[in-house]
Amino acid sequence: MPTPAFWRKWHRWIGAPATIFLMFVSVTGILLAFTEFFGEEEAAREANRAVVSAVRTDSPATAWSGPLAAAMTAAAAKAPGAPIDRITMDLKGDAATISIYTGKPAGGEDQRLIFDTKTGAFLRAEAYVDKPFLVRLHSGEAFGDGGLVAAMFWGLALLALTISGCLLYWRLMKVDRPDRTGFKKFFF
Repeated sequence: MPTPAFWRKWHRWIGAPATIFLMFVSVTGILLAFTEFFGEEEAAREANRAVVSAVRTDSPATAWSGPLAAAMTAAAAKAPGAPIDRITMDLKGDAATISIYTGKPAGGEDQRLIFDTKTGAFLRAEAYVDKPFLVRLHSGEAFGDGGLVAAMFWGLALLALTISGCLLYWRLMKVDRPDRTGFKKFFF
């Protein structure tokens, strides 16, 4: 088995550059969690958690197709001829909405058109991207394919750092200091 000096050396060599990536992933992860926890969408989910939807599986088709048809008509007026990437319907709560995500004619995401489910009235338009920037930044995807490859490498570096650290810890507990007992065995 390699000596503790070997593991310490590799633990330091891996740890030095991994520190930069660990800081990056930690900071973007904290920002992502903060945004998710305190965001508007999370507040709406929490407010509607105990609300029961009026639309059920045995409801007539007009319960959902009527509002969808009204939203599609309004969307055609707001963005004539735009390709539709997807449609989502939030059917419960006071602010039930239908979101129509449009793409650009040459490809790519364009905008999210939000309509009131009850009236079909246009509420607002928002910029639409497949994934929010903070998610793409955290995963490295914001830097393109190279960023995703780098994310795989920093993940591997952090895994190697964890494994080498655990091997050092195990070696100190079992081989170098077997006579210690109680908390002193684990916290030296």
